[in-house]
Amino acid sequence: MRQYLFLLLLSCGFAFVLPALWVGSPISAIAWADDDNGDNGDNGGDSDNGDSDNGDNGDDDDDRDDDRDDDDRDDRSQQQRSGSGGGNFLDRLFGRPAPAQQAPRPAPAPPLPERAADEIVVLDLSEADLATLTGLGYEVLREAQIATLGSTVRRLRVPPGTALEAALDQIQQLPTGQSADFNHFYRANEGIVGACEGLHCASFDLVGLRPSGATAAGCGQITARIGLIDTGINPDHEAFDGGRLSVLAFDGGDEEASGAQHGTAVAAILIGSRAGRAHGLLPEAELVAVDAFYRAGRDERSDVFSLVQAMDQLAVAEVRVINMSLAGPHNVLLEQMVMRLHEAQILIVSAAGNEGPRADPVFPGGYAPVLTVTAVDASGRVYRRAGRGPHLDLAAPGVEVWTAASIRGVRSKTGTSFAAPFATAAAAMLISSRPELTVAEVKSFLKTTALDLGDEGPDEVFGSGLVQFAPICSGPSGTPPLLLE
Repeated sequence: MRQYLFLLLLSCGFAFVLPALWVGSPISAIAWADDDNGDNGDNGGDSDNGDSDNGDNGDDDDDRDDDRDDDDRDDRSQQQRSGSGGGNFLDRLFGRPAPAQQAPRPAPAPPLPERAADEIVVLDLSEADLATLTGLGYEVLREAQIATLGSTVRRLRVPPGTALEAALDQIQQLPTGQSADFNHFYRANEGIVGACEGLHCASFDLVGLRPSGATAAGCGQITARIGLIDTGINPDHEAFDGGRLSVLAFDGGDEEASGAQHGTAVAAILIGSRAGRAHGLLPEAELVAVDAFYRAGRDERSDVFSLVQAMDQLAVAEVRVINMSLAGPHNVLLEQMVMRLHEAQILIVSAAGNEGPRADPVFPGGYAPVLTVTAVDASGRVYRRAGRGPHLDLAAPGVEVWTAASIRGVRSKTGTSFAAPFATAAAAMLISSRPELTVAEVKSFLKTTALDLGDEGPDEVFGSGLVQFAPICSGPSGTPPLLLE
C-alpha cells in the first residue's frame, strides 16, 4: 500500500513541476521574456510611441512625431522564442491539439543606402582629365558652379561593370582628381516678464529664454541672417504669418520633391510667429532656406552634390549661421565646404544624429568647426537615441518639442534635428549683439555659458551642457533653467 501511495505522490509532483520547467509553458515565459534594449542605458531617457515624421496630414493634435524614431523592439512571440512549434510536452503526451501557428513576421525593410550606387562627385576636374574619363565610359550627369570655393562640382556616372571603389581610385589617380568622393546621402530633427503660457513654454524655460523681453533686454534687433538647409517648407503655414522667411530656388533636377514636415518644423522653431501656437525662438529674425532634399521611394534624402550647392547659395546670400539638421557619412567635398565656410566666418550648427549612443559620429556634426547639438528632455535627460562622442558641443531641448505641423496647427517633435535650432537661435542672437566675434569665439561663448549636465565639465553625452540664452543679453544670468522632476 505504501508503494502505491508513493507512486501516486510522485506522479502528482511530476505533473506540477514539469510544466514549469518546460520552455513552452506559461510559467517559463517570465524568464524568457525579451529585455527592451532600445534605451542603451541612457539614465532614464524618454519613452516614444509616435510616428516617424513621414506625414502630418495636417494634424493639429497631441500625437508625438519622432524624427526617425521608430522603436525597433523584438516582439517575437513566445512560440518563436521557445523554438517549439507544436505545443508543450503534456499537450503532445495527452493528445491535446497544438496551438495554431502564428503567421511569420514580415521581413524588415532593407536599410537605406549610404550613397548613390553608380556615382562619383569631384571638384575642379581639368578638361584633360575629364576627357580621359569620358573616353573610358564615364558620363557627366550634372555639373554646378560653387562660387564660395571658386570651383566646379560634377556628378559622374561610373561605366557599367566598374566597381564603385575601383572607379573612385581611378579618378583619384588623375592629376586633378584628388577631391573625388562617393555621392553620399544625408537625412534629416531677459528681463522680467509675465509667466509663459503655451505648449512651447517648457522648451523656452529650459534654455532661459524670456520671449517678450528678449529684444528689449539689451540684445537689440536680430540682425544676423540665419540660413537653413532642410526639406521643403510650407510658407503658407500660420506660423510664418508676418515673418521674414524666404526659400531660395534650388535646381534638384528630375528628382521628386521632398515633403514639408521636417523643414516646416525646424523653421518654425527658429522664427515661428508668437501670434499663433508654434512660437519660434526669434520671430523677428530673417531666415533664408534651401530645400536640398528629394524623395526616392520611401527615402527622403539629400546628397553631397546638392548639399555643397545649397551651402554655397546661403554663403552668397550672406547668412551668418546655417542650421543643418541632417546627418550622414564623412565626405571629402562636404568637409572642404565646411572648412571654407568656417574661414568665411559662417557658423554651421548641426545635429548629433539619432543612430544611438554607440553609433559612430555623423557629419557634418563630426567636423571640428561645426557646433554639434544633442537633444535632452524637459528634465535634462539625454534623448536615448542621440549620438554621443567627444565632438558634441551643446545640448538643447529635443524631446517632445512643440512646433508647426506641415499644413496647419502644431505637433510635438523628437530628435536631435529639433535641438539644433535652439543653438542656431542662440548663435544668431549672440552674433547680432556682438558682430565682432569670430565663429570660433561664438562657439566658445555658448559652450562656456552652458548649464553643465551629467559629469562635471564637458562630456561625451551632453557636450559642455544645456545652451542658455540669458547670458547673451543683459537679462538675469543667475537664474537657473526650469528642469522638471
